Amino acid sequence: MVVFILENVPASLRGDLSRWLFEIKAGVFVGRVSALVREELWARVTSKIGDGFALMVYSTNSEQGFSARSIGDPSRQLVDIEGVLLVKTY
Repeated sequence: MVVFILENVPASLRGDLSRWLFEIKAGVFVGRVSALVREELWARVTSKIGDGFALMVYSTNSEQGFSARSIGDPSRQLVDIEGVLLVKTY
């Protein structure tokens, strides 16, 4: 399973994600895609993000059962501490 949360991004990017994922709320997308498709979607997000913010959370075989990536908001940073993801705010 994968979840994307987008803020202040171009409408075309939301349209791209809606082809693969279900938009349950404005800017929040969920779905089940392969790892290859997930990585391609993340590449598309990072190339079209502009001044916006994006967070991707996906299932993985880790202690927490998920992993995450973010881009765009310098006030929040994902930090990996001994395999546990935490959010550091500034």
